[in-house]
Amino acid sequence: MSEELSGNEYRQQRIENMNKLEEAGFPAFGKAFERTDRLDKLHADFEVDRVVKACGRIVAIRKMGKMAFAHISDGSFKFQVMVKKDLIGDDNFAAFKLLDLGDFIGVEGEMFMTRTEEETLRVSSWALLSKSLLPLPEKFHGLTDKETRYRQRSLDLISNPEVMEVFKQRTQVMKEIRNFLDGRGYFEVETPMLHQIAGGAAAKPFMAHYNALNTDVFMRIAPELYLKRLIVGGMDRVYEMNRNFRNEGLDRTHNPEFTALEIYEAYGDMRSMQELIQSMFTHLAETIFGKIEFEWMGNTINLTAPWREVPYQDLIREHLGADWFEKSLDEAKAKAEELEVHVEEGMDFKQVTHEIYDKTIEGTLIQPTFITRLPAELVPLANACADDPELVDVFELIIGGKEIAPAYSELNNPIEQRKRFEEQAAGDGSKIDEEFLEALEYGMPPTGGMGIGIDRLIMLLTGSDAIRDVILFPQLKPRG
Repeated sequence: MSEELSGNEYRQQRIENMNKLEEAGFPAFGKAFERTDRLDKLHADFEVDRVVKACGRIVAIRKMGKMAFAHISDGSFKFQVMVKKDLIGDDNFAAFKLLDLGDFIGVEGEMFMTRTEEETLRVSSWALLSKSLLPLPEKFHGLTDKETRYRQRSLDLISNPEVMEVFKQRTQVMKEIRNFLDGRGYFEVETPMLHQIAGGAAAKPFMAHYNALNTDVFMRIAPELYLKRLIVGGMDRVYEMNRNFRNEGLDRTHNPEFTALEIYEAYGDMRSMQELIQSMFTHLAETIFGKIEFEWMGNTINLTAPWREVPYQDLIREHLGADWFEKSLDEAKAKAEELEVHVEEGMDFKQVTHEIYDKTIEGTLIQPTFITRLPAELVPLANACADDPELVDVFELIIGGKEIAPAYSELNNPIEQRKRFEEQAAGDGSKIDEEFLEALEYGMPPTGGMGIGIDRLIMLLTGSDAIRDVILFPQLKPRG
C-alpha cells in the first residue's frame, strides 16, 4: 500500500479484502475457536511435532511467493506461524494473503523449530475470527501521543507491551493484597456507593438524584462510616477495595474516580495499622516484583522496614524553626507569603501551618515516613492522643513526597464524635450522619483503621509518573 493512503482509503482496502475473504468462504466475523491453550502456555510447553490449536491477533506478517510468516498475539505471548501453499492448498493460501495486520485468526498445525531457532507453528488449517477494518499504529513509532493513548487505550495496549505489563501488575497487586489480608483473617465486604450524606472524609462530592425516592444522593467520598458500622456489628476485621469519587481537580496524582482500600481492625489502633502496612508493602514488593527498591519520579524508594516516624509538630519545627509554634498568625502568614504559599482569608494559625506543610514540606519526604500526632482539627474521626487532647493518634504515610495512606486509632466515643461532627457541619444538621452516630452508641471496640490509595501504590511499584498511566480509562477533558 502507498504511504500516502488516508485512513479512509486504508479502511476501504480492508473492506475490499474482507469481501474477497467472504467470497472465498472465510466469514469476516467468525465463531468461537477452541484453542489448545494460551500462547504463553504453548511457549512454556513447546514440543516439536506437537499438534496444537492457537489463535490471536496478527501483529506482524510477511507474505512471499508460496509461503507466509506471521506473528500472532493473544495478550499473553507472541508466537510465529508459518503458512505454506503446498500444505493448505491454493485457495486457502490465496485467502491467507488477503489478511491484514490486526486481523484475528485461529490456526491448527504442528510445532517445529526454524533454522534460526524460533518456535513456530506449521499451519495445516486456519480460520478468520475477526476482521480489522482500521490499521494499527505504525510499527516502529507505535502510539506515542499521551492524550491519544489515554483516549484509545485499546490501541495503547496493542502497541505498547510495557503498558499491558503495568496493568497485569496492577491486577497482581490487587489480588495479592486480598490474599495477604484474607490470610490475616480479614473479611472482604462491599458497602454502598450511593450515600444520602456525603461523609467519611472532607471532600467535594458528586451529586445525583434518585428518582424512586425523590431524593438527592452523593457518590461516595469514602466507605469509612459504613465499615465502622460493621465493626459495631461484630465483624472484627473488615476491608473494602473499591471506587471512591471526589469532585476535585485532575493532576499527576489525582483522578476524580479512584481505587482505595480501607481496612478496619477491632481491638487494634494506629500502631497495629503501622505494622500491617509495612508488612503488606514489603510482601507485595518481594512477592510480585522481587525487589525492595523502586525508581519513582526521579527518586530511589527503599521499602525496607521499619520506616521513619516523626511527629507532625517536630517535622514543622525542622523546616520552619524551633520557635514556630510561638509565632503569631501574622508571622505565619508572612512566612507563607515568603514561601509563595497561598493563604485563604480567615485561616487560623493551625490552618496556615498545615497549608505550608502541604505545599512545601510533604514533598520533601521521599523515603517512607509516618507523620504522627496531627492536630485534632484535621482528623475529626480519630482518637485524641492520651497525653494531649489537641492532637490525634494517627499517621499519614508519605512516600516519594505523596500521601499514600492515612491511619487512625479510631474515635469510638459517640458523644465526642457528635461534637466533632457538629463543629465540622457548622450548624447544618443535614450533614451529620445520625445513623452512624446511633450505631456508635451501641458500642464500638477500640479500632485501628487505614485507607490506602491503590492507584498511587501502583504508580510507586511500577515506576509510573502519572496516575493516568495506571488507570485503564482515566477521566479526560471532552474533545474539542
